[in-house]
Amino acid sequence: MKRLWFAIKAVLMLIAVIVIISVYWTAAYFLSEWVYARLNWQPHPLARQLMTSILGFFLFGFSMSVIAPFIRKHEKVFWQNMMDAIQRIAQGDFRVHLPVDRENRNHPFSKLATGINDMVAQLRVMEEMRQEFISNVSHEIGSPLTSIRGFARALKNENLSREQRMRYLDIIETECVRLSKLSENLLRLTMLESNQPPFFPAPYRLDAQLQTILLRCEPQWAEKELDVGADLEKVVITADEDLLSQVWLNLIHNAIKFTPKGGRITIRLEKRGDRAVVTVSDTGPGIDQQDQHRIFERFYKADKSRHRAAGGSGLGLSIAKKIVEIHQGRISVHSRPGEGAVFTVELPLHASETAQSG
Repeated sequence: MKRLWFAIKAVLMLIAVIVIISVYWTAAYFLSEWVYARLNWQPHPLARQLMTSILGFFLFGFSMSVIAPFIRKHEKVFWQNMMDAIQRIAQGDFRVHLPVDRENRNHPFSKLATGINDMVAQLRVMEEMRQEFISNVSHEIGSPLTSIRGFARALKNENLSREQRMRYLDIIETECVRLSKLSENLLRLTMLESNQPPFFPAPYRLDAQLQTILLRCEPQWAEKELDVGADLEKVVITADEDLLSQVWLNLIHNAIKFTPKGGRITIRLEKRGDRAVVTVSDTGPGIDQQDQHRIFERFYKADKSRHRAAGGSGLGLSIAKKIVEIHQGRISVHSRPGEGAVFTVELPLHASETAQSG
C-alpha cells in the first residue's frame, strides 16, 4: 500500500511539474509572438524557439524570486523555533513542544519536529525519574540518620540505665546496618545497569541452588513458624550462579517478610521446553492490582508502612528484575489482596555470554 501511494505521489508531482512548465512556456510563446507582431518582425524558426525558451526560463525565475521570500520566511520561522527549542533543552527545560503540521506529516520539517518532541518527552520522563530517585535516596538515608542522631544524643544522658543504653545502641546498630545495605544495593544496581555488567555464565544445578538458599533462610522462616514447601525438578541451567542467587534471596526474603506467622511459602521449579520456570508463592496480604505494574521500580513500595517495618529499601525487586533481564529472562507477579502473591521467573536454559547486551 505504501509503495502504491509513493508511486501515485511521484506521478502527481511529475504531472504538476509538466503543467507548471507548460504554463510558463505557453506564456513565453504568446508574449514573444505579441512582441514580433508589434515589431512587424518574422525571425527564423530556430531563433523563435530559442527566444521563447529563454523568455520561459526568465519568467519562471522571476516568479520564483517573487515567491521565494514567502517560502524562506516560513523556513526562517521554523528554524528559529527549532534553535530556540534546542537552547531551552540544553538549559534543562523539557517542556518544549514544537508545532507539527498534521496534514503534512511526511514533510521533512514535520518529521524533524516530531523527532524533537519525542526526544523531549523521553528526556522529561528521565528527568522526573532522576528527581524521584534523588528524593527517595535522600529520604531513605535521612530517616536512619535522624534516628541515629536522636539516640546518640540520648546516650549523653548519664542517668540512663544499662538496659536503656543497650537498647539505644541496638537501634543505632540496626540503623547503621540499614544504611550499609542501602549503600550496597545502590552500588549493585548501578553496576548492573552499566554497559558491561558482570556476567559469567556456567552450567550448574538450579534445583540444588534453590535448596541451598532455602536452608540458608531457615532461621528466618522457622522463627515465624512458616510452612515452607519445595517442589524442585532437576534442572541444569547455564547462567551466572552468583547473580541468580541474589534473585532467589530477594524473592524468598520478601515472602518471609510479608507472610504472617504460621503462613505458607512454596517454591517450585520446572522445565518448560528450553526454559526454567521458578515460582515463589506466599500466603501474605497480597498486592493491589494498581501496584503490580510498578512493584519492580526502584524504591517503589506498595505498602510504605509495612515495608518500612520490615526494614526494606525498595531496591530488592529492582535488582532481581535487572539480573533476570541480563539473563534474557522475564519476571512477573500475580496477586490479589488477601490471597498472597506469586512471583514467576522464566529463564532460558542456556544463557549466552552476550545475553547482557540483549
